[in-house]
Amino acid sequence: MNTNKILTVASVLGVVFVFLLVIKMFGVSFPLYVTSTNVSSEFSVVGQGKVEVKPDTVFIDLGVSTNNSATPQEAQKTLTQVNNGIITILGKMDVPKSNIQTSNFSIYPNYGPTGQEITGYNGNVTLTVKLSDASKVGTVIEQATQAGANQVQNTRYEVENPDAYRQKARDEAIKNAKEQASMLSKTLGIKLGRVTNLIEASGDGPVYPMYDRSTGMGGGGGATQFEPGTQTITSIVTLYYEKH
Repeated sequence: MNTNKILTVASVLGVVFVFLLVIKMFGVSFPLYVTSTNVSSEFSVVGQGKVEVKPDTVFIDLGVSTNNSATPQEAQKTLTQVNNGIITILGKMDVPKSNIQTSNFSIYPNYGPTGQEITGYNGNVTLTVKLSDASKVGTVIEQATQAGANQVQNTRYEVENPDAYRQKARDEAIKNAKEQASMLSKTLGIKLGRVTNLIEASGDGPVYPMYDRSTGMGGGGGATQFEPGTQTITSIVTLYYEKH
């Protein structure tokens, strides 16, 4: 074997040795794929749109509790009488029964200091009331407390049909994204083609009320004033353009 062939074989073996050493050092597994990548031909831009909406639906949790009744039957009788009285009052205020839900009814024993002896029975019932007229919140609570409700546990304001407002927010977001794309393309010296894709993210949730604590729940103070505030419906879109 001549010198040139020996050098060629040595070179090949050297390359193979280095190749195997790299595989061992970096934990490369077979098979190996070699791919080529090109610079992206897309240009993306984000736009945001917001719409402030006054909620049109209210949910109120009205509760009745009784403590230390002598028997479970007595606790149930008290809860039933007050519960039915509240439902009657709500009916007189044109709240349909389909908008009244019994979301809790429970009776449980009350134990003395030793934890063994039952000293009486406690009970709770909760009515969740849906109102389509937010202006009635204070009056409903006032009438319900006069009928025996002794707990107002929560009020939640929502937009019942947000789709129309969400579409408006989406339109504003798209408009904002197009304006951003126009400005950025001019600044960067990029020529944009057609929109190839759109991705949207949106989010909205219930708004909790502010109310005037200086007035009472019922009696001489008049109905409590509740303020629904506004709910923000947001749309965030990403537009993808062809880039020339």
